[in-house]
Amino acid sequence: MVDQIGIIIAFIFFLLLFTGVGTYSATQKKATTTDYLLASRSVNPWLTALSAMATGQSGLLFIGQVGFAYESGISTIWLVIGWVIGDYLAWWFVFQPLRQLSEETASDTVSAFLAQNIKGYRIISLISALITLVFLGTYAAAQLVAGSKALNSVFGWNYNLGIIIGAIIVAVYCFSGGIRASIWTDALQGILMLGSLLLLVIVAVIKCGGLSSLWESLNSIDPNLTNLSPQSLPLGFIPFFIGWMVAGFGVVGQPHIMVRAMAIDSVKNLAFARNLKTSLGLTNSFSALGIGLTARVLLPNLLTSGDPELALPYLSLELLPVVLVGLILAGLFSATMSTADSQIISCSAALTQDIFPGMSKSYNFAKIGTLSVTAIVLGIALAGDNNVFALVTFSWSVLASGLGPLLLVKVWQQPINTTTAIAMMVTGIATALVWRVVLSLSGVIYEVLPGMLAGMAVYGVYRLFFSKFN
Repeated sequence: MVDQIGIIIAFIFFLLLFTGVGTYSATQKKATTTDYLLASRSVNPWLTALSAMATGQSGLLFIGQVGFAYESGISTIWLVIGWVIGDYLAWWFVFQPLRQLSEETASDTVSAFLAQNIKGYRIISLISALITLVFLGTYAAAQLVAGSKALNSVFGWNYNLGIIIGAIIVAVYCFSGGIRASIWTDALQGILMLGSLLLLVIVAVIKCGGLSSLWESLNSIDPNLTNLSPQSLPLGFIPFFIGWMVAGFGVVGQPHIMVRAMAIDSVKNLAFARNLKTSLGLTNSFSALGIGLTARVLLPNLLTSGDPELALPYLSLELLPVVLVGLILAGLFSATMSTADSQIISCSAALTQDIFPGMSKSYNFAKIGTLSVTAIVLGIALAGDNNVFALVTFSWSVLASGLGPLLLVKVWQQPINTTTAIAMMVTGIATALVWRVVLSLSGVIYEVLPGMLAGMAVYGVYRLFFSKFN
């Protein structure tokens, strides 16, 4: 009981710190929708990098990726490497023109950018906003679920209680300061994520007797755990790896991350932000991989009588003193909130700017939209699936397939008409859904690859046979 009180005190301290930083950011605000949604395009590159890292990694890292490494072993490294390569390429080729063009066209949201300079733009803006609201809302709900799973594992609290706590905290500071509050708290949360992951993986490796001893223990449990080649790949390693590279490149379809490129203070600072974000993200990902592997040795029963996705909080309870368990739990909760807040702001922007454009200049309506979206996300989380890895990867793939190809066309300033834009979004999403749900081929090649290829194929047909008629 005493231990739990100590963990709760440390945990609450960090939650109050996040809420305080987010609320304080409101003192820097201007009462305009552009400031609420893009922080007046004035975010410095350090904050951009930390925020993008924290937002992109989320509960998937602390819960889903740790659990995946626990079950699959060292071969999980290819998922990490492929994803980082794809993400880096997206930052290199897409983020800079997006920052420049979104300012030139006064586009405050991703949906507005997708629709600009197209006849019949309203329907494109509406459809892309609905896609954002539905699937990014589901993604945000998965973050609240991830946080609640952690609280349940440590305190035994009901899942719903953790979900409600996360939703309230996010709503408070997002309502106060908009995306600036999201970015400031993300930066703090990103630092906490980095520190907590490094702390736990170092302690866990030492407990296992060092890296060589860890490797021997894993090999004795199951030789596949130390096999660098993923198992059961009908098409082989190369298509599998390319699929995860494209998954990383699928960041181009994630409004909550792309908006960070739109909010940075200068195009010139994007290269620094990209390199910093990539370095920190790799450190986090390899730490999460190490935690999953050490947990397989130190907590072998999770596979049969527990939940591998809870390896991180269980391992921290096993190895760390009370105050540091509170730190780890706060780091995990930070990961979930840093993504959920960004997604809620992006969904709010889609609702207030693109679905109801008549009130797009209303600062108060933008804030009401944040509360409305939080309520929707809360409802999805309370009714949803508890498998964080599945929820996140599904939402990511649909957004990447539906919005990514069209964003590439717009960023590279290629001609397109309304019908083709709609067909690209619909075809991309339909392909990803069929690939995952009907054909069950996600384990062979992650559905972002066929989904984005299908969307681009639609555009290719348009350019070859129909563009001359426009």
